[in-house]
Amino acid sequence: MLIGEVARRSGVSARMLRHYESLGLVRPSGRTGSGYREYSRDDVRRIFHIESLRSLGLSLREIGRALDEPGFAPSALVDDLVRRTRERIAAETELLTRLGRIDAAGPADWEDVLQVVALLQALGSKSPDARQRAALSSVHEAAVPVAALVEAVLSETDPHVAGALRWALARSGDDGTALLAEGLGSPVAAVRRRAAQALAELPGDEAAARLRHALEGPDTVVRGYAALALGARGVAEAVPTLVDMVVEGRNDTDAADALSVLAGDTSAADRIAALLVGRLGDAPPAARGRLTQALAGIPSPGASAALAELAEDTDRAVALTATYLLGLRGDRARPAEKTSTAAPRARKNARP
Repeated sequence: MLIGEVARRSGVSARMLRHYESLGLVRPSGRTGSGYREYSRDDVRRIFHIESLRSLGLSLREIGRALDEPGFAPSALVDDLVRRTRERIAAETELLTRLGRIDAAGPADWEDVLQVVALLQALGSKSPDARQRAALSSVHEAAVPVAALVEAVLSETDPHVAGALRWALARSGDDGTALLAEGLGSPVAAVRRRAAQALAELPGDEAAARLRHALEGPDTVVRGYAALALGARGVAEAVPTLVDMVVEGRNDTDAADALSVLAGDTSAADRIAALLVGRLGDAPPAARGRLTQALAGIPSPGASAALAELAEDTDRAVALTATYLLGLRGDRARPAEKTSTAAPRARKNARP
């Protein structure tokens, strides 16, 4: 077949066929009497092989090796192609994400576009100072899309930068709660905890609902962030987790403060006091001390009665703490004058 017919049948242009010939990839088996290139059936088959390998992303040099080197093993080359393809897809995906974020910012002109690009680049900088400046300026300069802020929040390791990012996210004017809620389900503990911290600083009912759901999760640190935030918002569902935090010594001072805030309601105060007293019986000495201190912030007769009982506890540290706290409360009633279930539990666990 002459070159024109080969081009029609293979879909490869005559110009490209000549290029293949110049590289030595395919050579016509013969020439006509007039000197025209004449391709055999094997030549055409090789052209189709070349095109098939090109469709996989191989360079012409790699195709030549694959077709002409007898001992050439395709596995290494295929592995390399897989790696390069994944890198290309990742780069294209990153570009698509960046373009989507610029579009979400709604730039009015190219100056806005350049400003958003500069902030996005700064958020990805290796310098913590640059990232922090970008977070702070995002509120007053170009609007950074909420997805970019959430991504930065969930990946930030520097505590100062993380605080600035959470501040910017809370003031971004966009709702990032759904994206942060996805972070709560991350298999990476650090990401889950950053998501919980950020949700704790977001206003609104949706953020509170996500935090309520986090109270049921398996991550104790996430539950703690959620409980402290909900306690500050007056959400009673946080009480059991806050009591657990006091017993376990995890942010126990903050947890006790949150319980004190929740105890502003009389019925809640009685319930919180009962829960704290109920944990005295099986708590180790250090936990009993923390529970005693937490009772001081609960304006409930049950809390006063429990402290009066604990003032005579055989654990001297607990007794001294309870006596001091009773003095601060202005409560001088003697234990015998009160009715409480704290005394049996306290004496049962007290040191001999």
